[in-house]
Amino acid sequence: MESGTGPAVLMLHGSGPGTTGSGAWAMTAQALKTVHIVAPDQAGFGRTPVPAGFRGGLRLWTEQAAGLMDALGIEHYSVVGHSMGGAVALALAAARPQQVTRVVAVSTMGAPGAPLSAELDAIWAAPAGPIGARDMLSRLVLDQTLVTDSAVDARAAAMRAGAAAFASLFPPPRARWADDLTLSAQTLAAIRAPVLLVHGAEDRVTPLGTATPPLLEHLADVRLHVFGRCGHVPAIEHPHEFRQLLSCFLRRDRCH
Repeated sequence: MESGTGPAVLMLHGSGPGTTGSGAWAMTAQALKTVHIVAPDQAGFGRTPVPAGFRGGLRLWTEQAAGLMDALGIEHYSVVGHSMGGAVALALAAARPQQVTRVVAVSTMGAPGAPLSAELDAIWAAPAGPIGARDMLSRLVLDQTLVTDSAVDARAAAMRAGAAAFASLFPPPRARWADDLTLSAQTLAAIRAPVLLVHGAEDRVTPLGTATPPLLEHLADVRLHVFGRCGHVPAIEHPHEFRQLLSCFLRRDRCH
């Protein structure tokens, strides 16, 4: 997905089965009309295949994101990443310090020492179809009224369409894939771009207590915004406040 004009913002989705760039970010992108949004399907998701010999995704997804922006001729850009995409965004900022100007890591993975949660393990294992889709969506949000029949049907269809590729990404034992997405303290300390961490207080997938303290300790220029009464997807659970927060940080304004 690509939309808008202005300063470039690369938006990276999370790792749930059936996730795509447009599915994750379309609602947010509609409200950010003064930036140039690039929201790709990362390898193994949507229409982007998994390369042969896949042995872990962080390096692959980081190189893919950097290569995409190079191919588009975009020299400087902010990166917004959700969950898995947050870990990729942070890795990209460390790898491309001259290109990445700002980072927003939402409900992010990547923190040193953060274990694979039971909720994320279950999400990665969710079977394609309505039952798996409903179970997964119920784990992502605190407000269960958001798990509507239409949302379940849409996610079930996306899960079935991408089932073959997704099956190769996070097979058991799954703790190794969470480890693959972990950034070292040295990598985090190398990031010079300002970083905004956004998290839900009731996130069970990447719990606030394990996901953010190591990042606050090791990132040189970091701030944290916590949404109360919010699970793993602030962009869906608090859409207006999330977009306002995102917009003012990307504009380099002070957020009040």
